[in-house]
Amino acid sequence: MRFIDPNDLVVELEFKENEDNQHAKHVLGIPVYNNQFILTHHKVRGIEFPGGKVEAHEQNHEAVSRELYEETGAIAKRVRFIASYIVYDQIPFDKDVYFIDVERIEEKSDYHETYGPIIVDHIEEVEDEKKSFLLKDDAILKCVERVEELGLFKK
Repeated sequence: MRFIDPNDLVVELEFKENEDNQHAKHVLGIPVYNNQFILTHHKVRGIEFPGGKVEAHEQNHEAVSRELYEETGAIAKRVRFIASYIVYDQIPFDKDVYFIDVERIEEKSDYHETYGPIIVDHIEEVEDEKKSFLLKDDAILKCVERVEELGLFKK
């Protein structure tokens, strides 16, 4: 699938489930706890799903679990690879996308670049002006739909 993101960049999204396809330098989590989405409030961008860069010593599924904990205090119970996408900026970058079944949420004193977790029943609950551009991105919203199609989240 091909999209134009909120920054007018071309994005190519591919749904995948093969563990061998995890190779991106960035990760994004779609975490669910008690059938609610866990978002994070980034200090600069606004409310979005947790994610970030893969560190040199990490596998991508480890990176998304680490980012989830750093940004929300949530502990992953199960991590499932669902998609990859490429954003064609001047220097293209790619992200691997994961569904995360959350075991529990711990309160933290520091949430690493964020104000901590935001828990919602539906993405539409977040006011548009508080959403990060990432939470308005069609590729990411299609990944949320994919989570629902796979039966991993019930509306």
